[in-house]
Amino acid sequence: MSNIKKTAVVTGAAGFLGSHLTDRLLAEGYKVIGIDNLLTGNTRNIAHLAGNPDFHFIKHDVTNYIYLPGEVHLVFHFASPASPIDYLKLPIQTMKVGSLGTHNTLGLAKAKGATFLLASTSETYGDPLEHPQKETYWGNVNPIGPRGVYDEAKRFAEAMTMAYHRAHGVDTKIVRIFNTYGPRMRLEDGRVVPAFIGQALEGRPLTVFGDGSQTRSFCYVSDLIDGIYKLSQSERHEPVNIGNPAEMTIRQFAEAILRITGSSQPIIEKELPKDDPKVRQPDITLARQLLGWEPKVSFEDGIRRTIDYFRDFLRINS
Repeated sequence: MSNIKKTAVVTGAAGFLGSHLTDRLLAEGYKVIGIDNLLTGNTRNIAHLAGNPDFHFIKHDVTNYIYLPGEVHLVFHFASPASPIDYLKLPIQTMKVGSLGTHNTLGLAKAKGATFLLASTSETYGDPLEHPQKETYWGNVNPIGPRGVYDEAKRFAEAMTMAYHRAHGVDTKIVRIFNTYGPRMRLEDGRVVPAFIGQALEGRPLTVFGDGSQTRSFCYVSDLIDGIYKLSQSERHEPVNIGNPAEMTIRQFAEAILRITGSSQPIIEKELPKDDPKVRQPDITLARQLLGWEPKVSFEDGIRRTIDYFRDFLRINS
């Protein structure tokens, strides 16, 4: 048996999910090369890895050619703006990292004979006409709407990934990630979990878009990363949903945040953004069957951990 560690590459390694994935890969015995241009990522998410001999960070934009010496066994493409605020502010960069970035990272995997895993999204389903969403559903996406830059970038990335599998025999995986939350999210990223927690902890009203009847399904980050790691070790090439099927309305979520934080702030309504999905719930039958995976962390437990993280973050940065 060789003691030489396998090498994994993680793009978007300084982001919310990329940093947690990096931690998991290191715990599994991999050497990790993290790549990030820090457009939406932050080195504080990987600061705890400074001095770790198995982790190497490269500041690089993956829409440009990627050169890495030596062997690479796994490539995880997680680089992309992933919140509405980010991809509405950075529409062209979002399109480029989903297209050129996917092409370049697939090229790296092909050149190294590595397994490739694409971080796709439930947004490929758009504002779904099927509920819950199965992997076989083709989606209901407005390609020229404001959210289309993210939705279509990921749909293109999935098509490119399957093309490399079919044309070049690259061992590819595609994870469709549903709403995920946990430590290392950015308070100001516009997603509902940090937005509500930040508003509650800072004594501001909680802002609900529309009447709050739209639904989301929230998965704690450690559960999601567990599913992604298991998928990377599987034989599956087509997309797999990873998320928590426990669905709730945005208003119910706001009320839970007020209860757990002890805030007495009101809930106020604002206009619903264009093409905002009305429902979102994964069908995880495939993940259960193929990977033996399902979420373990309860909503109450995960939210309390996340609130504690943001409470500490606000105290340190106040």
